[in-house]
Amino acid sequence: MSEKMNVESFNLDHTKVKAPYVRLAGQKTGEHGDEIYKYDVRFMQPNKEHMEMPALHSLEHLMAELSRNHSDKIVDISPMGCQTGFYMSLINHTDYDDVLTILEKTLLDVLAAKEVPACNEVQCGWAASHSLEGAQELARNFLAKKQEWPQVFGE
Repeated sequence: MSEKMNVESFNLDHTKVKAPYVRLAGQKTGEHGDEIYKYDVRFMQPNKEHMEMPALHSLEHLMAELSRNHSDKIVDISPMGCQTGFYMSLINHTDYDDVLTILEKTLLDVLAAKEVPACNEVQCGWAASHSLEGAQELARNFLAKKQEWPQVFGE
């Protein structure tokens, strides 16, 4: 890979990262000075494992809804197409440790959830593809390795 690509993650050597981790993947400043910070929240080791779609889909719904109980700076939480993690975007929020706290609180809420929010044909584009238990297992496993979140690259 010699040419720098427009998409930040396409310039990341996925063979050198060690999931799980949380890293700042990008920052943009708007014309009025607002800043958007995009975090790579990597649950699975790239090209070695992935999240199954029903669990990933439910975790997306849960994190998107529940994270906003812990911060009004959340812009979006969206799954990666490779099914190894999520992008979490915040506006005007630069405190990395606070981002980790928001994630931890959100995932603890996921573990306590009794249902997946907006899991119906009116509010979801593929309501049949959900797994609360799968989402909770993903959250549990990610939380169990919280001490590893700041370390992006392996040995």
